[in-house]
Amino acid sequence: MVTTFKDLQGAHVELTFGENRMGMEARHVLVVLKHKGRWLMTRHSIRGIEFPGGKAEDGETIAEAVVRETIEETGVTITDLVKFAEYVVVSNVTFCKAVFTGKVHSIEENPQLFETEGALWLTDEELDNCTELSFHMKDTGMAEIRKWVDVNVT
Repeated sequence: MVTTFKDLQGAHVELTFGENRMGMEARHVLVVLKHKGRWLMTRHSIRGIEFPGGKAEDGETIAEAVVRETIEETGVTITDLVKFAEYVVVSNVTFCKAVFTGKVHSIEENPQLFETEGALWLTDEELDNCTELSFHMKDTGMAEIRKWVDVNVT
């Protein structure tokens, strides 16, 4: 099943749950992880509060990108990765974003961060009522992605 919608910047988005159903290689990643009843978030200096993520570097597997981006943006090391969804964003540059979850292995107390202000751990209520969310967090697919994690992981 594919859910289609327009994101807040007007791009056509297709979201599907499962492995490589969109027919396009994912080179972007999104990490949606809930640990001890709280969502792992980060504050991007420009966009606001969002799930960690980014783009795979040359020569890097998508799984390696998930682990690296999560450490760089939050100081959290994750293991037991599960790819459970894909986003295809059709805009000036069409791309596919793989959505992962996993388990917390360790949390660095004073991490060296890149592009963000580090880890924020938000409850469902705090996330639902957050006024500083990135536009990425406000689209139709995020509710479905959070629901999948709640039902299948936590």
